[in-house]
Amino acid sequence: MAVVLVTGGAGFIGAHFCNLLMSSWGDEASSSNHLIVLDLMTYAANPDYLAAIAKRKDFTLVEGNICDEVLLRRIFDEHQIDTVINFAAESHVDRSIHDADEFVHTNFVGTYTLLKVCRHYWTLSDGMFKAGCRFHQVSTDEVYGTLMPDEQAFTENNAFLPNSPYSASKAAADHMVRAFFQTWGLPVTTSHCSNNFGPFQYKEKLIPLTIERLLNNKPVPVYGDGLQVRDWLFVADHVAGINLILAKGQIGEHYNIGGDWELTNLELIHRLCFMLEGKFAKQPELREHFPNAEAIVLGQSAKLITHVADRPGHDRRYAIDHSKLQALGYQPEANFDQTLSDTVDWYLDYFRDN
Repeated sequence: MAVVLVTGGAGFIGAHFCNLLMSSWGDEASSSNHLIVLDLMTYAANPDYLAAIAKRKDFTLVEGNICDEVLLRRIFDEHQIDTVINFAAESHVDRSIHDADEFVHTNFVGTYTLLKVCRHYWTLSDGMFKAGCRFHQVSTDEVYGTLMPDEQAFTENNAFLPNSPYSASKAAADHMVRAFFQTWGLPVTTSHCSNNFGPFQYKEKLIPLTIERLLNNKPVPVYGDGLQVRDWLFVADHVAGINLILAKGQIGEHYNIGGDWELTNLELIHRLCFMLEGKFAKQPELREHFPNAEAIVLGQSAKLITHVADRPGHDRRYAIDHSKLQALGYQPEANFDQTLSDTVDWYLDYFRDN
């Protein structure tokens, strides 16, 4: 029996995980499994991302805050939760630089509140924990800080050296997860992913932001020289990696999840320009849907790239060594160019209809 609470399950990555999980349970509602999604429904969440599972009897959507201990206790009382996967987080670095309060509150205080409630409900009279319980923390590679171009990729042994309020709030939460394991033995695992991409991602992030700006013939802002390197991970590979950790991961351990696609921000933006120009050339009807996309139509979209002042504390390079998870059977399956093209197609549909 699995009664799973997914926090942040109506967001980008959380929704992909929920759809994958319920697909693994089969098409019919299960009498032994139940998924409860708790989401505050902030600007980056959308219940439509859960439309494929929303009417199932083994699915429940609750709108609320992970910092609300009373609400969490009510959910645990009603559903007898045995597994928690914590996706709930404020995640945009720029927003954290502008105002870090919500990042500290949601990412750190919220995680602590979840841990506290899990410990309360899962502790038996002898101080041991119920069999089969698990708390999984979804974290980021940004907690490790930055790499120079010739440095080895991050492993799970790298020290935490966060450089932004966002990454510092996630690192603090990860430390609290570890503390609950070390102090009380709470059954926890943690994953650190690289930069995700794919459908459902909110438009403030680099890929959807670039697509939207190009479609509206607006300047595409690039921080500094644009040579910051990121490892790109297709969201389906990410959630498959989390599923693997839940099935085979060792309690108390943390695992990196990467995509094996390192690109500079400029390289990625140029790929998006090239893809959009190719799609407009092959699909003339796109010009009717996006009449402002002049630079794309003329094959001059790269001219919209505009360098702006670099942001404070901007990490130069992220790279992920996920050999520890590979030993459990993980291997990113996405072909980068194909899944990037599919992602562009999804956003063309999204921006046409919204």
